[in-house]
Amino acid sequence: MTYEDPWYDALASGWGGLDGTGRPAVAVPPARGEPDAAGTRARDVYVEVQRSQAFQEVRGRYRRFVVPGTAAFLVWYVGYVVAATTAPGLMARPVAGAVNVAMVAGLGQFLTTFLLTWAYSRHARLRRDRAALDLRWDTQELARGAQGGAL
Repeated sequence: MTYEDPWYDALASGWGGLDGTGRPAVAVPPARGEPDAAGTRARDVYVEVQRSQAFQEVRGRYRRFVVPGTAAFLVWYVGYVVAATTAPGLMARPVAGAVNVAMVAGLGQFLTTFLLTWAYSRHARLRRDRAALDLRWDTQELARGAQGGAL
C-alpha cells in the first residue's frame, strides 16, 4: 500500500530538497554565527561570575535550604504512603468522630506543602534575593563592558 500524501516523504526546506521551482532550496543559515571576540569575552564573564565567591555563596545558601527541605518532605510523604499501604489498621484508627489518622496525615501533607512553600519564599527573600540581585547587576555590568557597551 502506498500513500498519496505530499508530506509523507517531503524533505524539510534547506535539507537538500527542491524549493517550489525545481531549483535546490537555499540552505537555512545557522542559528549562531561564528564566535567573535566580544562573544567569547562575554562568555568568559559568565564563567568568571560562576566561579566567584559571591555566586558560590548564593548557590550554597540555596542548597543548604533546598536539599534538607526536599529530603524531609520526601521522607514524610513516603512515610505517609507506606503507612497507608502497610498499616491500614493504624490509618483507620479514629481521632475525633469520623476523622481518622489517615485524614489527619493527608491534611498534614497539604499543610506541610504550604509551610515549606512559605519557608522557601521567606528564606529566598531574607537570605538570597539581595545577594543574587547584586550579583546579577555586577554580571550585567561586566558583560556590558566585555561587549563594548552593547548589551
